[in-house]
Amino acid sequence: MIIAPSLLAADFTRLGKEAERAERAGADWLHLDIMDGQFVPNISFGPAVVAAVRPHAKKLFFDVHLMCGKPEILLEPFVKAGADQIIVHVELGDKVPQLLWKIKSLGKKVGLAVNPPTAIAEAAPYLDKIDLLLVMTVNPGFGGQSFIHECLPKIQQAETWRRERKLNYRIEVDGGINNQTVAECARAGADTFVAGTALFSQRNMGAAVKKMRKIACASDPALADLAVPSLPPPSFAL
Repeated sequence: MIIAPSLLAADFTRLGKEAERAERAGADWLHLDIMDGQFVPNISFGPAVVAAVRPHAKKLFFDVHLMCGKPEILLEPFVKAGADQIIVHVELGDKVPQLLWKIKSLGKKVGLAVNPPTAIAEAAPYLDKIDLLLVMTVNPGFGGQSFIHECLPKIQQAETWRRERKLNYRIEVDGGINNQTVAECARAGADTFVAGTALFSQRNMGAAVKKMRKIACASDPALADLAVPSLPPPSFAL
């Protein structure tokens, strides 16, 4: 299983130090939400910020989530900045096949995200082409939102498809993840948990990460046996 603190909830005046804190805390990944102010009603940060943070968390897998209307112009810049995985949205429609291909051609892992109003069936045609399926459990655009429980059946369906089709994509959840909702998501079939406020707001993030991991594993003991993907050799300058 994977615990991925979301940098969106960090102290923006000290992002490098916050990334270091996440790494010291025993997190597996660092989740980076990229918002363009068009696909979602907010703006976060771009490739330059990711590149600046990258040397502060050399061991963390960078999970870059593009909530952007034109991700095709951002793929190479984020790869150069140090992304290990890039997630795009199924809501982009006809653009999706080419985006998935392009991310793979750049040598990175590829994820596909589904927003709460979107039927999980929209992702079904792409399941054999992705490394990760992100089920958004809040409407994207802002951190600190409350978990939408109506998204749990989507996680269950994603897990059913994975098992029935004998596929290996990870099931990630993002939005309102805390020590209560992580248990619900784990029971539904998720194995990768993005948490922002629940982790970065804690003075002792290491204890918070450990507790969240313990709760998830208690909810689904099989998670303890899921290996964390190893990092590829760096494709960026440290």
